[in-house]
Amino acid sequence: MMRGLPALAALMALLLPVAPTRAAEIYVTNERDNTVSVIDTGTYAVTRTFPVGRRPRGVVFSKDGTRLFVCASDSDSVQVIDPDSGKLLTDLPSGEDPEQFALSPDGRTLFIANENNATTTVVDVETKHVKAQIDVGIEPEGMAVSPDGKIAVTTSETTNMVHWIDVATLTAIDATRVDQRPRHAEFSKDGKTLWVSSEIGGTVAVIDVATRKVEKTIPFEIKGVASDRIQPVGISLTDDGRLAFVALGPSDRVAVVDARTFEVKSYILVGRRVWHIAITPEQDRLVTTNGVSGDVTVIDVPSLKAIKTVKVGRFPWGAAVRPSPARGEASAGK
Repeated sequence: MMRGLPALAALMALLLPVAPTRAAEIYVTNERDNTVSVIDTGTYAVTRTFPVGRRPRGVVFSKDGTRLFVCASDSDSVQVIDPDSGKLLTDLPSGEDPEQFALSPDGRTLFIANENNATTTVVDVETKHVKAQIDVGIEPEGMAVSPDGKIAVTTSETTNMVHWIDVATLTAIDATRVDQRPRHAEFSKDGKTLWVSSEIGGTVAVIDVATRKVEKTIPFEIKGVASDRIQPVGISLTDDGRLAFVALGPSDRVAVVDARTFEVKSYILVGRRVWHIAITPEQDRLVTTNGVSGDVTVIDVPSLKAIKTVKVGRFPWGAAVRPSPARGEASAGK
């Protein structure tokens, strides 16, 4: 009898219903509608839309996916939202006209670029206390924190610089000049390089983090498209360090770059005026926010082809992917 118990238990486990897992979700800020659209990655359909503050732009999730942070630029606020209900949990002090922000790896500190007053505001997420306001260049826009949490960077559009901030002391320690109107900054997953897009310059600078010097400047050229329409903004890097994707604005293309050789491999046609991009945790899909056409393009990463267009709100700007938690996973592990 005792010998049969393990086999019986195994059989019963197979017969018990398994709690479903929720597909990953993509949260898209709609700048003109003051809303966020939620896209299910199982069906790539909009499942719901909820209101947020005025002119939402940057968007990011807490590490555990339970809190959504939205830059409501015209409300001068960073809103913390329950992603399940869409309800506002609290407003964080953000400084004037927050554009983009970055959350520290430990999830405790938010670094916010304030375009109107040339500062980076540093906020303690839990206490809502402003830890520092750091002077940077004119019209700060892009914001990123290194994977080890030791360095934060702000890009200033008018000064054409990347400003390096020491997180331990919350002071600006250096600046690196790049091409005209830097918009977005993205650290590689190993933290060795920083990728910065220059919208008017039409290039992406790859900066060595150790030296803070530009290692490579990547230009873009698309047959049949005027050079002044090739305006790099959003950047996304694959976890394996193999590929970089760059949103090229009114050229309506995403550039695919070999992140090791810095060669442009191809261009993918997407919607009109592509702003930002986000990659799924599985690294198999890339989504683009297309401001003028009011939609999102879904790109299959293995084939590097656009496979679907999803209509969202007016002037979609930012995108963040919420990973899918395995329902019942904790109880199954007991």
